[in-house]
Amino acid sequence: MRSDQVTGRTWGEKSRTPVVRRSGNRFSVNAMSAISTKGRMHFMVFTESFTAEVTCRFLDRHAGHVDHKVHLVVDGHSAHRSKKARDWLAAHPNDVEPHFLPPYAPELNPDELVNADLKHSLPKQHRARDQAELTAETRRFFHRRQRQPHIVRGHFGGPHVRYVLDEDPISS
Repeated sequence: MRSDQVTGRTWGEKSRTPVVRRSGNRFSVNAMSAISTKGRMHFMVFTESFTAEVTCRFLDRHAGHVDHKVHLVVDGHSAHRSKKARDWLAAHPNDVEPHFLPPYAPELNPDELVNADLKHSLPKQHRARDQAELTAETRRFFHRRQRQPHIVRGHFGGPHVRYVLDEDPISS
């Protein structure tokens, strides 16, 4: 999430460019999430760069919250395919089994719909003034979605992600 991303719409008179007030500050936060066909969601919001260390920290947290093997669909981000992540997965074969998506196939990743939902759900009138406020808004969104499993389950209803429902290994 970025402070300068475009959210919402505005209007202007013909031939007059509308002016939208902003703070001018540029800051961002990152988030990782994992969703299940049963409507469960695990997430982590962080301010540092998305690295292999962050991926391993997320996997540690996620594996610690479930008592069965998790089949995790992941994209081709370098942090997911790094040696450190591969080593973590090799050390935890009974906790997480990764399933890699083909190169650049965001339409096959149900978690991309969570990202779109997050960007659409952030306040359009009140914009975060600093990184701490953006972090808090992002966490609020994820906590709200955790209490709305019907919405999380809905992310698997799209035509490109129904493949997950066909196989449905033990979901987290």
